[in-house]
Amino acid sequence: MASGQFLTPIFVFLLCLVSTTASPSVIQISRENTVSGYSNLRIDDDLYCESWRLSVETNDAGYWSTIPARCLQFVEDYMTGERYPYDSEFVARDSLAFAKTVEMAGDGRDSWIFDIDETLLSNLPYYEAHGFGSESFDESSFDSWVDLAEAPALPASLSLYKDLKQLGFTLFLLTGRGEYQRNVTEKNLLYAEFTGWERLILRGPSDQGKPAIVYKSEKRTELQDEGYRIHGSSGDQWSDLLGFAIARRSFKLPNPMYYIA
Repeated sequence: MASGQFLTPIFVFLLCLVSTTASPSVIQISRENTVSGYSNLRIDDDLYCESWRLSVETNDAGYWSTIPARCLQFVEDYMTGERYPYDSEFVARDSLAFAKTVEMAGDGRDSWIFDIDETLLSNLPYYEAHGFGSESFDESSFDSWVDLAEAPALPASLSLYKDLKQLGFTLFLLTGRGEYQRNVTEKNLLYAEFTGWERLILRGPSDQGKPAIVYKSEKRTELQDEGYRIHGSSGDQWSDLLGFAIARRSFKLPNPMYYIA
């Protein structure tokens, strides 16, 4: 009996020591284990790239600047094939299913927030010409593309947008584009058949240099301070959705081409 009483504390101590030692390797991702750190894994490219995409979409990868070189064909196939629109349709279906559960007050304050790029509008024609995210982002060439105001709608998002309007949601468009792009952005949205939004919010002079997650959180706070209830939020970046003053439900669209903090 005395021997058992002595061994039990030792066993508990050792168990705690093992758990404490092992836990960080399970729940933390070091800088060596970011996207680029896995580039030498000896597995089939398709299998590797599918796992990489999962890591990106779940935000486990953290910050990354370009897609892995070995995944160029994978990302191209994903973005131009059936998977991308099908995945986007799934997100739209889940969004609408939630929206239909919202009890609307009928005062115009029940709202939904949409990001624009890769959420409402697709810049795939631009990224097809720039390596599907394998090239470093060039703001000048992207701005030239934006100025054309020819980005097509994401079909699933356009359908969701129209359904939410029909349900009575007040729609806000919150984008990282600058105020100087307001006219071409409005033109492109109308070209893509998005109409009837309550407000298009772009970065003003005081918003320049702020991380997207801070800028968008601040703008959501302003809407809440005006009395709007943010039930849903749709975006292709985690920085569209996280932070503070977040929506009751947030819906992440797929985007393996780039990351915005």
